[in-house]
Amino acid sequence: MRFPPPLRPGDVVAVFAGSSPFDPTLAWRGLGWLASRYRLRFDRSIFERHGYLAGSDERRRQELSSYLADASVRALIAVRGGYGLSRIVHEIDWSLLREYPRWIVGFSDVTALHVEAARLGIASIHGPMVAALGRGDTWTRSHVLSILETPLAPFYLAGLRTVHPGVAEGPLAGGNLTMLHACAAAGRLSLPEGCILLLEDVTERPYRLDRMLTTLQAGGHLAKVSGVLLGDFTDCDPGPDGVTAEQVLGERLGVLGVPVLSGAPVGHGLRNLPMVLGRWILLDGGKGEAISEAGR
Repeated sequence: MRFPPPLRPGDVVAVFAGSSPFDPTLAWRGLGWLASRYRLRFDRSIFERHGYLAGSDERRRQELSSYLADASVRALIAVRGGYGLSRIVHEIDWSLLREYPRWIVGFSDVTALHVEAARLGIASIHGPMVAALGRGDTWTRSHVLSILETPLAPFYLAGLRTVHPGVAEGPLAGGNLTMLHACAAAGRLSLPEGCILLLEDVTERPYRLDRMLTTLQAGGHLAKVSGVLLGDFTDCDPGPDGVTAEQVLGERLGVLGVPVLSGAPVGHGLRNLPMVLGRWILLDGGKGEAISEAGR
């Protein structure tokens, strides 16, 4: 796995809107905060709206392609997720990322880009986006700044719940379950051998979580997984049957026979801890911990 260089104050950061429209006020606030430390590159066309998309496919595809081709850009940060990257991701020249490795930052719909980075063996950052930075939350801003400038600092996450026992280690991979399922359907998903799979989602009924996990397993996509780290499954409420998301996750992931830990503050919850996809992570079901040493 190749890790792009850490950012330094004054580096060029490109902001893109590859998915859905967003709150302009939050975006401007987030842009202002980033601009206080980095040199921003963005086009006002990010504020375009085309139904449920942040502008046309051509606008969004050209924007992302141009930043990937610009060797001076050290990081690409999404404004927000939603939907839209699935329409253009297969048309991007991803060899540009291999030629000029740089950080891709975001989550939710941006999982489609993390999948492409992982296919090339390039690390990326699963974490808050520009609109979230616009909310002015000190915790979020400090963690984003820290991971951009010290991405391989020691990592320690305690107090996790053991869904299935055991100890495992491997490179962190994954992201939003719905998007991983979509990437698999498109033939783009290739999880690293022996990976620790990070999963989160939002507003999906438990039976849909069941369907996606079952399909990924039946398709052989989970055969390489050595452990699972579960983030937030926000508003994934039970239907009339009463089956919970926790029950589904425990049942469908338990059959893999690998350690499964839940409770990571990652995803669509109040706190979204940024994490480097590609880092070597140790999961310890006995201690309820996820650990990564400095530099790995």
